[in-house]
Amino acid sequence: MSTIKPRLSLLRLVEMNLGFLGLQFSFGLQQGNMGPIYSYLGAHEADLPILQLAGPMTGLLIQPLVGALSDRTLSPWGRRAPYFVAGAVLCSLGLLAMPFSNSLLMAASLLWILDAGNNTTMEPYRAYVSDRLNTDQQGAGFLIQAAFTGLAQMLAFLTPSLLVGVLHVNVNAVDAHGIPQTTHIVFLAGAILSLVTILWSVLRVRELPLGAAETAAIRALPKSVGATLREIFDAIREMPMAMRRLAVMSLFQWYGMAAYWGYVIYSIGRSVFHTAAPHSEGFRRAVLANGEMAAFYNAVAFVAAFALIPVSKRFGAGRVHAACLTLAGLGIMAIPGIEDRALLFLPAVGVGLGWASIMGNPYVVLANAIPPERTGVYMGIFNMMIVIPMLLIAATLPFYYGPVMGSDPRNVLRLAGALLLAAAVAALWIPADKDA
Repeated sequence: MSTIKPRLSLLRLVEMNLGFLGLQFSFGLQQGNMGPIYSYLGAHEADLPILQLAGPMTGLLIQPLVGALSDRTLSPWGRRAPYFVAGAVLCSLGLLAMPFSNSLLMAASLLWILDAGNNTTMEPYRAYVSDRLNTDQQGAGFLIQAAFTGLAQMLAFLTPSLLVGVLHVNVNAVDAHGIPQTTHIVFLAGAILSLVTILWSVLRVRELPLGAAETAAIRALPKSVGATLREIFDAIREMPMAMRRLAVMSLFQWYGMAAYWGYVIYSIGRSVFHTAAPHSEGFRRAVLANGEMAAFYNAVAFVAAFALIPVSKRFGAGRVHAACLTLAGLGIMAIPGIEDRALLFLPAVGVGLGWASIMGNPYVVLANAIPPERTGVYMGIFNMMIVIPMLLIAATLPFYYGPVMGSDPRNVLRLAGALLLAAAVAALWIPADKDA
């Protein structure tokens, strides 16, 4: 990182974050399709959180390690870029193969590969924004990432409906294992988009060259895995107070979001299409309806991410985040009671505002709180605060899905909304940006 960082134009800010379009398109495909793919292959609803373990487990293991390694990397291609490209290649391979799964074991194994690629790219990418931008541009950088998250996931969720409604792909056209033709097409598109957009960002907005003192300091650091793990443990022990308070908020926020993503299709299937059978046309229509609603809330997130930049600067990222989480929680709690497909778009406004803030404002707080020389490792540790709640839902929900939730996914959504309201209260505890 050069001590003097040239300011970037809006176009360059957009180009440096373009890789998030491909990365988040991949995540959107997972959110909208992995549950149905597992159901097509014979999974039970209560087992879905366990089958989704690949995401949180690879995030827990890979992101802190890769973040710490990227802080110590010296290469002709930069500190972060080698991880972007390696992760993009692995992600593309996972996307290409996933629709051809012929068993639960194959689908779950491919999800591990896919998530390993996504997680290898994610935290070095966030560290790259901190490296490349001055403090006064970092908020814009992270919120542009949030905007691309909204756009990418909007496209990922909406494309199957466009294939059916515009290109007249038969909604009931499925392969021998019950996986729809639309799923095959969107996963192929995701594989191409992931690789192309990340390469564009790497080549168009290169990392800044390191100064002699910074290079010497990195060369002096031990490079072994043991030293890297010690660095992670030391960073956890010395974690800034703002980051500790973000951890409390994240526990509620990400358990709630994982519950929402895992069961929203099944909730819509029961309340709107009156079916719980995964091989019925009604269930496939529920997948498309959720895709349209999710595309809409991601479109809201895309627009809101830009609007949140001046609002967060004025009122503080923590307060704005609390307000957005409140709207998201109320929206999610309303979905199970909706029986008209068109009315699903009303609560989606709140979900979109919450999602825009989730992907931007916590990182603004984080970037202001952590020492620059530890950006990579702290970005990786922050991801642990995302994946640990997702591990908790996998470890706990299968046990109470029947006795507490009544084996009804609509109750899981009500729980998810309540947890986001709790996260909003915790977000008010986060210190103001100037004190972070």
